[in-house]
Amino acid sequence: MPGIHFSPRMTDAEIAELTTREVDGLVARLVPQMFAHLDGTGGHTSEQAEALAHLRLLTHLRQAVDQLEARAAHQAADAGAGYPEIGRASNMTRQGARRRWPGLLSPPSATTEPQPGSTR
Repeated sequence: MPGIHFSPRMTDAEIAELTTREVDGLVARLVPQMFAHLDGTGGHTSEQAEALAHLRLLTHLRQAVDQLEARAAHQAADAGAGYPEIGRASNMTRQGARRRWPGLLSPPSATTEPQPGSTR
C-alpha cells in the first residue's frame, strides 16, 4: 500500500495547536489592516465589532484554504499521487477524497498505447 511520502515532525494535536495559534496571530495582524473600527455604529459595542471583523476574516480565510487545498490536491494528482494518498494526506478516506475532488485523476484515454508488459 503506497504511503504519503512525508514524515510529520509533530503529532496531529501539536500541528493543530500550532496552526490555530498562528492563524489567530495572522487574524489579529490583518483585521486592523482590512477593517475600519466604527465606534457606536449600528448598535454594536467595540467588542462586538472586533469579534464580527474577526469572524468575517476567518470566513475569507476558510474560502482561501479551500481553494489552496483543491490546488494542492490537483498538484499531488499531477505529480502521480492517487486518491488513497490524497485522502490520507487530507485526513479522509480515498472515497472521501474522490467525492471532494471528483475527476482529479483522469483515466487513461482509449488512444493511449499499452505499456510494454501490460496485460491490456
